[in-house]
Amino acid sequence: MAKLPTWNPHSWQALPASQQPAYPNPSEVEQALAQLRRLPPLVVPEEVDRLQNLLAEAAAGKRFLLQGGDCAEQFKDCTAEAIADKLRVLLQMSVVLTHSGRRPVVRVGRIAGQYAKPRSSDLEKVRGVALPSYRGDLVNGVAATEAARRADPQRMVEAYFHASATLNHLRALIEGGFADLHHPERWELHQPSTKAYQAVLEQVKESLDFLSALGNLERGALERIDFFTSHEALLLAYEEALTRWVPGGGRPGELGRGAHYNLGAHMLWVGERTRTLEGAHLEYLRGIANPIGVKVGPSATPDGLVKILDLLDPLQRPGRITLITRFGVDGIQEALPPFIRAVKRAGRQVLWSCDPMHGNGIKTESGLKTRHFEAILGELRKAFEIHREHGSHLGGVHFELTGEAVTECIGGSSGPSEADLPRAYESGCDPRLNGQQSLEMAFLIAGMLRG
Repeated sequence: MAKLPTWNPHSWQALPASQQPAYPNPSEVEQALAQLRRLPPLVVPEEVDRLQNLLAEAAAGKRFLLQGGDCAEQFKDCTAEAIADKLRVLLQMSVVLTHSGRRPVVRVGRIAGQYAKPRSSDLEKVRGVALPSYRGDLVNGVAATEAARRADPQRMVEAYFHASATLNHLRALIEGGFADLHHPERWELHQPSTKAYQAVLEQVKESLDFLSALGNLERGALERIDFFTSHEALLLAYEEALTRWVPGGGRPGELGRGAHYNLGAHMLWVGERTRTLEGAHLEYLRGIANPIGVKVGPSATPDGLVKILDLLDPLQRPGRITLITRFGVDGIQEALPPFIRAVKRAGRQVLWSCDPMHGNGIKTESGLKTRHFEAILGELRKAFEIHREHGSHLGGVHFELTGEAVTECIGGSSGPSEADLPRAYESGCDPRLNGQQSLEMAFLIAGMLRG
């Protein structure tokens, strides 16, 4: 591979950058970015490095990655109840995966920063009126008016403070014992838990009581958990403003001499629409020390993916790269094997994860976007089977989900029908699994992990 130009946090600006908003006033943009540069980081490098070590263990088959949260967070949902609900559902899923799947879980939320979304068009029609597309609260508002849809750079500052408040509450909950396995009743969702989940909790409690009686259990280890944040690195000016030089950190190419970290999240990913090899997004991501996710969908090619790995991870650092496949239940059987073979030929050890949400979207006759539970499950089943057939292993899953009782995805043992969707359809972008559907999915994944 040819020697790359020297990287710096703004070297991406020399390359084509897709999915960036058109701000009407450049001076307002610079004012917002200058404020962001002065604000303290949201996470610390030690947490980022800790996550990369855990992802390396997941890539080696010793752990399992559970990544999930909102399609696009909204500022209005930055409430104590909504934040706790998201943590609850991920805790419930992780205890099922750990207990029934016999694999320690790495928990990564799509939270405290997932405020931007790529769009296929700059304009969308709302009730017959063409308006700028809603690109997430980081950029503009969801209300169908010209004023709300205007790109506002001050929203980047608002996003920082909402992310800070969200992360602060998550930390307070975890440090305060919310995640204590001795008190899983605190995790109860608004919907009644299934009998299967209650049975798992009883077995967990019995195991804890037995270990306590033997004196082999440190209570503190069960009162707190590792929980990490992630979001798509989409709005590059925002990401650059949250990038900090850390003396003594490790970076690709110069381990131990210091590194640039994006300290707005522990993990970042690049999406299907921005994964261009010669584009600005990969240029930015190649120089930061954070673990990176790469969405791999129908527009990717095996040779192109290997080139992306060479660019983002020239030193092949364990835990650095998570490949998140998203082909859809009808496309995965043909599409996934060539990528597995190409990565193996290149001698790469990556963490393979499956995003069964984005390839399985449909629209109802009324125009609502939804996803079928069975299609989501079907892609997951095929992903596990294909990896096993090719001497690989699926080490993670990536969901759009919420702990709330929304009606956005169809199906599951007690899920909504198409007619039920309008009852509690709250997502500003894509449909999410609700708490019950997410928990049911966790039991099904646990069975797949057991083989």
